[in-house]
Amino acid sequence: MKDFKIYLSIAVAIMVIYMVAQYNKPTPVNWAPTLYYNDKIPFGTYILYHQLNQLFPGSNVIKTDASVYNTFRDTSTMPGNYIIIAKTVDINKDDFNELLKYIKAGNSVFISCFDFKGFLTDTLKLSQGYEISKENSKLNFTSDQLKQPSGYAFTRDITTQYFSSFDTAKATVIGKNNNGRSTYLSFKFGKGSLYLCANPSIFSNYSLLTKEGADYAAKALSYLPVTQNIYWDEFQNGDIPEDESPMRVFFNHPSLQWAWYLSLFGMLVFVIFEIKRRQRIIPVIEPLRNSTLDFVKVVGQVYYEKRNNTNIAHKKILYLFAHLRDEYQIKTNKLDNEFVEKLTAKLGIEAAFAREFVNFIQYISVQNYISDHELIELNKLIEKLYIQSA
Repeated sequence: MKDFKIYLSIAVAIMVIYMVAQYNKPTPVNWAPTLYYNDKIPFGTYILYHQLNQLFPGSNVIKTDASVYNTFRDTSTMPGNYIIIAKTVDINKDDFNELLKYIKAGNSVFISCFDFKGFLTDTLKLSQGYEISKENSKLNFTSDQLKQPSGYAFTRDITTQYFSSFDTAKATVIGKNNNGRSTYLSFKFGKGSLYLCANPSIFSNYSLLTKEGADYAAKALSYLPVTQNIYWDEFQNGDIPEDESPMRVFFNHPSLQWAWYLSLFGMLVFVIFEIKRRQRIIPVIEPLRNSTLDFVKVVGQVYYEKRNNTNIAHKKILYLFAHLRDEYQIKTNKLDNEFVEKLTAKLGIEAAFAREFVNFIQYISVQNYISDHELIELNKLIEKLYIQSA
């Protein structure tokens, strides 16, 4: 036992050292392209979301987690700019029709994603392509007022996408890459406009922390008019709401998280040390045997071997009549119409069944010999009587 405690102490010490090392280990950079508005990782959109008030002074930024259809069908949705920055955008026919109504009323919609899907791509004849250059890719605007002579350079291949095809009769190209590929389009519908950008990573934290990235993103969004309301779509990106569980406080802070783990480990060690019995084994005492069931089996076996069906039937009828007298105060000396009516009224059984039951009892009562089939039929009727009166 002493050696076991030594080994356990060594294991505990190693575990504590490991936990301390893990706690002090630097957190690796998460390069996942989440585009989530609350992510501060390189490819989250925390900076853009929290700078919208500076890009559109005086505007109210409103998050919406409803679909495009439900958002624009909602009468509380006010005029403004609607922004979707997501990994994938899948807009069906109903979504597109409501989106189009919103745009035609004089509003603007901005969409940027890696993959356009659904009715939107079919209607606007959109398709996307990818190209990877050995050098840093560059983007620029077609407008002379926004164009930069040397272009906007981006690293880590965040601008490799472009629109390989689109409805040239409706689209206006407002942005291209250094190979002349269209990367930023606008579509005019009624009084408003739809803007599509093929490179959502431009609006990520990683890009906006660079001078050129911040300048390009600001100019790209400058096509949207300054309005009182800015809607930020969470639905298309599948952004989940914040954790509402009671443990969120512990897991949001590393120190509390490790305190929780150490508490669980301490409880485990306590259980291991306390697993040894502290009292002698309590002997198992067999419960007293219930002999009533054995008695019933013996009596039943005797009746079965004698095959005296008449005696059994008469006893079952007597027991039934005693039950009717004790429980329902029904007189059983005469099996007449009055007896049938009382059975029906007090037991709540059907009148037809009550008549059938009384007729069969009268038949059995005058028989000197009762067959197995008749005894079984009598038992079924009695059981049915008990069930219907329950």
